[in-house]
Amino acid sequence: MIAHLKGRLAATGVDHAVIDVNGVGYLVGASARTLDALGPIDNLVTIHTEMLVSEDSLRLMGFASAAERDWFRLLTSVQGVGAKVALAILSILSPEEVQTAVARADSAMIARANGVGPKLAQRIVNELKDKAGGVALGGAGVAAPKDGAAADAVSALLNLGFKPAEASSAVAAANDELGAAATLDALVRLALRKAAK
Repeated sequence: MIAHLKGRLAATGVDHAVIDVNGVGYLVGASARTLDALGPIDNLVTIHTEMLVSEDSLRLMGFASAAERDWFRLLTSVQGVGAKVALAILSILSPEEVQTAVARADSAMIARANGVGPKLAQRIVNELKDKAGGVALGGAGVAAPKDGAAADAVSALLNLGFKPAEASSAVAAANDELGAAATLDALVRLALRKAAK
């Protein structure tokens, strides 16, 4: 699976972009927020990706940040939430806003997205409260890093099955110990040791 896609932005549509990587164009589904973050055509871009495999197709989804990709994964784990609905939610809410809505059980905030009715919004909030660690904002939780090696380290821990709150906390502790110049490998190793304690 492709973890990152680096190339030039070749074109954008309503819900997708084409990324030119050494002459090969990749059609990537994306939220409105990601499309806005990509900037003008012919810009050099790096996006985090998720490949969706079904019986009759392979689709590549792209995200401006690892946090957005991780929330896409969580959202699509809820019954009744497909890629289109997850992207609709992430088009109107940032990952931090989705985190807030889930932590506060604010289904009305989730229901603002196209294609999300009150019942589905309530199901999303109920099912993700535990998966997302139920992190309360406003000092009670640990903010996930937004970019760089720390964000990639959090993503790696999430892929290993850690809850977002646990992953963010372990990486933050490792980052504090190692400093801003820490490599991804060093951060993941130390974060795993800290999470095991």
